[in-house]
Amino acid sequence: MTSCLQWLKKPTMTDDLTTLRLIIEGFVQAVGYRHFAIEEARKLGLNGWIRNRSNGTVEALASGSTKDVEAFVGVCMRGPRGSTVKNIELHKAEPPTQPGFHRRPSL
Repeated sequence: MTSCLQWLKKPTMTDDLTTLRLIIEGFVQAVGYRHFAIEEARKLGLNGWIRNRSNGTVEALASGSTKDVEAFVGVCMRGPRGSTVKNIELHKAEPPTQPGFHRRPSL
């Protein structure tokens, strides 16, 4: 006999883990965008990284609860004062191996 309580199990932390790679397009370099994104990601408790790319975009990897990653994407759409975000491509990704949110060298 199966207990109905088995159907009511609480989700584990990994059940709500979302990891996305963001490619942010627009006027997003030389305006403090990476610093802004790092502060916001750390406030949300996300793991990941951010870097400038030689084609003028900014690339980020964000991993955490689905709600916090969604909030980070929203913040990235707004960007800091002086930036203009035209588009963000979102791609599913593997979680980072290093905890915390870091700046990576430009690529």
